[in-house]
Amino acid sequence: MPFTGKEVHLVARPVGEPTTDDFAVREATVPDPGPGQVVVRNDWISVDPYMRGRMNDVKSYVPPFRLDRPMDGGAVGTVVASQADGVPAGAVVVHGLGWRDYALLPADSVRVVDASDVPASAYLGVLGMTGLTAYAGLTEVAPVREGDAVFISGAAGAVGLVAGTVAKKLGAARVIGSAGGPAKVAKLVEDFGYDAAIDYRAGDLPGQLAAAAPEGIDVYFDNVGGDHLQAAIGALRTHGRVALCGAIAQYNATEPAPGPNNLALAIGKRLTLRGFIVGDHQHLAGEYASKAAEWLRDGSLVAEQTEVVGIDNAVEAFLGLLRGANTGKMVVRVG
Repeated sequence: MPFTGKEVHLVARPVGEPTTDDFAVREATVPDPGPGQVVVRNDWISVDPYMRGRMNDVKSYVPPFRLDRPMDGGAVGTVVASQADGVPAGAVVVHGLGWRDYALLPADSVRVVDASDVPASAYLGVLGMTGLTAYAGLTEVAPVREGDAVFISGAAGAVGLVAGTVAKKLGAARVIGSAGGPAKVAKLVEDFGYDAAIDYRAGDLPGQLAAAAPEGIDVYFDNVGGDHLQAAIGALRTHGRVALCGAIAQYNATEPAPGPNNLALAIGKRLTLRGFIVGDHQHLAGEYASKAAEWLRDGSLVAEQTEVVGIDNAVEAFLGLLRGANTGKMVVRVG
């Protein structure tokens, strides 16, 4: 029998910071699966910063969301109906049709996962795209070498928390993170293994970074852009490397953001600044998953998440993410 639930639609393209008026939660019916298809009841859905860019009608590395259609994104759920060999009812799967209660999918677009030893939601965070992003950024894009000093912005977010662990595992001698507010700063050092942390809301980023890394830094993992990138360029040593992962400080900007005014330092310092998209590094997925599972078991990697309950609250979860309301991965527990 068909399955009825809710799904979240984008109904207007935001100008500046999105509001709840840009979205609508609507009832939808999902039909029974046909040959080679499955119906998944989503248990967890992911909200991520990159989704803000998909709300603009501009060409990018991923197509924009369509108006008056359900949005999509990472999800973990349970198969409730199947006409596909190898993906039986009851299987826990990862797929790309989040923002809804039920999803009809081709079986070859879902991946069966084992949620017996780890929380299923970890496949949206430390065992999923965000974890792989951190790993790829620090192994291939801006490789960490033994003894390096590493600076990570957005360090209390989903990617940042994993990046701190990865940097340590790769031999970094000192790992510094930035976060917003004293509570997050304390948590980075006390709970997540950072050697030092700075509060960007307190101002004077260059001064704070110089105090945390008086001899400079070798690698910068950029989740923020703007003033963080400028401070990092000033602190980087000769032949420093930068992984340009995100620029959340600019996602709601209505005018082009000014670039760092000290970019000329990259010439004399012979810096490497490289942007990247995690989809270009899928060849690392198996390697990372194996290591991350081991780190989870020994406790050196923490699957921290901020949880919001209910599809009706998914938009608020996303808006909170853009304001920095999360520590670790922001997820929505559906139902």
